[in-house]
Amino acid sequence: MAERMTYRERFVRHMHFEPVDRAPYYEWLGWWPTTINEWHKQGLPRDVHVWAYFGFDRREGVPLNFGFLPPYDVEVIEETEKYRVYRDGRGIVKREFKDDPGRSMPEWLDFPLKTRLDWEDMKRRLNPESPARYPMWWEDLKRCYEGRDYPLGIHTGSLYGWTRDLMGVERISYMLYDDPGFVEEIMEYWTEFVLAVIRRAVEEVDIDYAHFWEDMCYNAGPLISPEMFEKLMVPRYKRITEFLRSHGIDIIMVDSDGDIRQLVPLWLEAGINCFYPLERASNVDPVELRKQYGKDILLIGGVDKRALKGDKREIEKEVERLVPLVEEGGFIFSVDHCVPPDVPLRNYEYYLELVRKANEGRFGA
Repeated sequence: MAERMTYRERFVRHMHFEPVDRAPYYEWLGWWPTTINEWHKQGLPRDVHVWAYFGFDRREGVPLNFGFLPPYDVEVIEETEKYRVYRDGRGIVKREFKDDPGRSMPEWLDFPLKTRLDWEDMKRRLNPESPARYPMWWEDLKRCYEGRDYPLGIHTGSLYGWTRDLMGVERISYMLYDDPGFVEEIMEYWTEFVLAVIRRAVEEVDIDYAHFWEDMCYNAGPLISPEMFEKLMVPRYKRITEFLRSHGIDIIMVDSDGDIRQLVPLWLEAGINCFYPLERASNVDPVELRKQYGKDILLIGGVDKRALKGDKREIEKEVERLVPLVEEGGFIFSVDHCVPPDVPLRNYEYYLELVRKANEGRFGA
């Protein structure tokens, strides 16, 4: 066992399969707001920072703004006793239900990106040089990062996910076949946009990891064919990942729900080597991925949220099967998406107790 480490040393070494005093301790995606509301009823104090209450290690992200500047005006279109229909700051029309506390996401009704004219209007809001892309007191923030003892990450955007959000799944699916050149034009813009926004931060700050967001799979596989992914996305990912690696950032993650298995080898080819949240309901198993890809792959998540609703033995079995991964390194325990409100607080606390033991090499002791 190594001597006591800082949060940063522990994270970086563990994700490079090097000895650590214990494994990093995180809930990577956190909890649905409705979950916290339910846990308050079950005894979670209301006056605490939840992250600190559960004792997780510290990590931070560089607070860059990749959104529309200026955003679209938020507009309420319809409101009843049951729901509210509104257009959000990205121009997406949503229905938000008022009387269903278990509902974690609104219903998406309409999307702003339909034509090339729409895209030209959006690009005026996506100027990478807009001053508000960076915090107002950037120089002060840089001084805070110097000599820090926690890992620091940077968001590196999205190629499919952002486009899908603005078009909707149906429209982008048709567009990939009817007008793939338009989709490629959009993805090219995202690539140049991300590189332009992150350049200053990557060049001026010592960053430990980067993360893409895509959410481009469902429970039966990807929402884009691997062939189109390889043609449209892999070369553009490579431009971003090569820039990151040229500045010492070699832990490069992608967040995608669903069954990602067909895309994993292509993401690896593109320079992305870490995957989360590894959704078990979509048959994504971190144990199998490690068997298949060895230490070429880094993994975060994979704890079946459904098991946390069960009894203690079910929770123990779920943690136990992942203990060899955390002992080997390059794996961090985390629930396979935001923790849902049907997981009782006492179950979650028992799960965390087991994870702490596993991280410290004491599981089963």
